[in-house]
Formats: sequence, structure tokens, C-alpha cells
Amino acid sequence: MTKNPAKKGAKKAAYSKKTYLEWYEMMLRIRRFEERTLMAYGQQKVRGFCHVYIGQEAIAAGLISAIKPEDAIVTAYRQHGIAISRGITTKEAMAELYGKSGGIVKGKGGSMHFFSKEKRFFGGNGIVGAQIPIGTGIAFAEKYRGTKNLCVTMFGDGAARQGALYESFNMAMTWKLPVLYIVENNGYAMGTSVERTSNVSDMYKIGHAFDMPSEPVDGMSPEAVHEALEKAAKHIRAGKGPYYLEIKTYRYKGHSVSDPAKYRTKTELQDYKDRDPVKETEKKIIDNKIATKKEIDAIKAAIKQEIDEAVAFAESSPYPDPSELYTDNYIQEDYPFLT
Repeated sequence: MTKNPAKKGAKKAAYSKKTYLEWYEMMLRIRRFEERTLMAYGQQKVRGFCHVYIGQEAIAAGLISAIKPEDAIVTAYRQHGIAISRGITTKEAMAELYGKSGGIVKGKGGSMHFFSKEKRFFGGNGIVGAQIPIGTGIAFAEKYRGTKNLCVTMFGDGAARQGALYESFNMAMTWKLPVLYIVENNGYAMGTSVERTSNVSDMYKIGHAFDMPSEPVDGMSPEAVHEALEKAAKHIRAGKGPYYLEIKTYRYKGHSVSDPAKYRTKTELQDYKDRDPVKETEKKIIDNKIATKKEIDAIKAAIKQEIDEAVAFAESSPYPDPSELYTDNYIQEDYPFLT
């Protein structure tokens, strides 16, 4: 795959102390949560499929600071980090991984299927690319209702090869739907590099076929993610239709917990680890005297305690009662045309 062109080293701070500390705290929360998830999986306390977000945390941080709580988000199954950044608590998230009733969907969804109507988080979808037309449909609903909300529709580089993407892009541009498409390009669709799946390796160029505004973004920088999303959201809220961002990122672990990731070189992995968004943001905060080491250590201690409490909550929560097997599967709304 193409070598990451971004320069190494901390840059000058461009945002407030509050913003940097919020980004840092969120990225560290996700990182520590996912590390404990891997530990719990190794202990067989978490079962089934599991895909962690380690390395991609800057996307979750920059995303939430750039959009509004009323905006919808739908994403793929590598979704713990996005869900947590959206406001789903680490207790609810960890309990869901454990399959416990205290989970965000009562232990019925597991790692790949978080959901929260209150947080406007519509998954967590296990079928590759399924969330693309779903997100397009949510955006259509927002336009139909006359709101200023948008739907952030996220997918991986593998899902970008699905035919549903092209159908969705065509519909979204034709009807000028308020949807922000984001491909989280971590370089590999499972174990297959981007270069082996298409002649077009710069994935933002896919949008050009539809005259959709499309740009590449450095996904290892919360600043770059925030700025790109803020610009895209402004375009969409102005009624100009969809926007497409290729956020170039990297996952430090395999595709899932069962993937040893032997298809990439140690040099490539180290190149991205040298630009670790959590470490780089901490370095920037310290180097620019945005916060003291004491303040950073306090955040680390608080996050450790939070994750410890999340694990304790998950382990102490009961499993769902068998009587609830068929509840929450279908919801009958009071629509006159159905009666």
C-alpha cells in the first residue's frame, strides 16, 4: 500500500485547551476500552466476532466535535470507538460485548450491533456495506421532514466496492440528500490491500463520477478530521447535497481478533505507530504547554478507573432472561395507514 506521506512530529496547537483535552480524553478512552476488550476476549468473556478500533481513534474524536447531537450516525461493525464517542457509555458498551442485559441493546447485539435511538446512533451493521443505503435513507427522511440534520454514513475501504454505494451516491446527488459519506480507509479490506481491489486507489475520486464534492483527509490527526467534517457539514446544511471524505487511517491490530495480520510488513506498521494519534496529541499538549503533565496523568487515572468500572459492571450484570428472546425484534408504531 502507499506509504503515508504525512510528516512526523507534533505540530503547533491550533485549538483551545478544552478541545484538545476533549479529543485526547476521548481517544484515550477508546484505546483503553479496546485494549480491555482484547483482554476479555482472550479470557473468553467476550465471544463471537470482534473488531477493535485501535489506531483509528482520531476519526471518532474529530467527528464528534464537528457535528451536532441531532445528526445521525450509521457505521460498520468496527464501531465501538464511534459509539463511545457518540455518548454510549463504556459500561453499556462493555456489557454488550459480554452479552449481558446491561448492554446498550440488552446483550442481544454483541460487538457488531450497537444501537441507540437517543444518541442518534443507528449501528453497528454486520453486513458489509449495508449501512450505506441505510444512511442514505436516513438522510432522505431528514430532508423529507425539513430538518437541518445530516446523516454521517461511514464504511470501510472494502465496503466501498459494493454496488449499493454507487446506487446510493447516485440517489443522494440526484435528490441532494443531507448525507456525509465517509470511507475509513485503513488500507485493507480484511487482508486485501486497496491496491489489489481497484485501479482507483485514491478512494475519494469515486465521488467525482457523481460530481460529488470529495476530498482525502489525514485520519491520524483529530484536527484534520474536525476541519474536513466541519467544512463538509456546512456544505450539506446549506442544502447543497452530499459530501464524500476518504479518511486515511490505519488499524494497528488485525481485521478481527482472529487475524494475525501477516499480510503487512513490520516497517509499514511501525510507520503508522510513529504517528499514533493518542501519543501525538499528548505530545502536542505537553510541548505547547496546553496542559501540564499532572493534568494528563489525572486524565489517564480517571480513564483507567472508568474502564475498570465498566468491566466490573459487565461482569456483574445478569444475562438476558430467556423470556425476552422475541422482544425488541419488531416495533409497531401508531401509523394510521397501517390500521
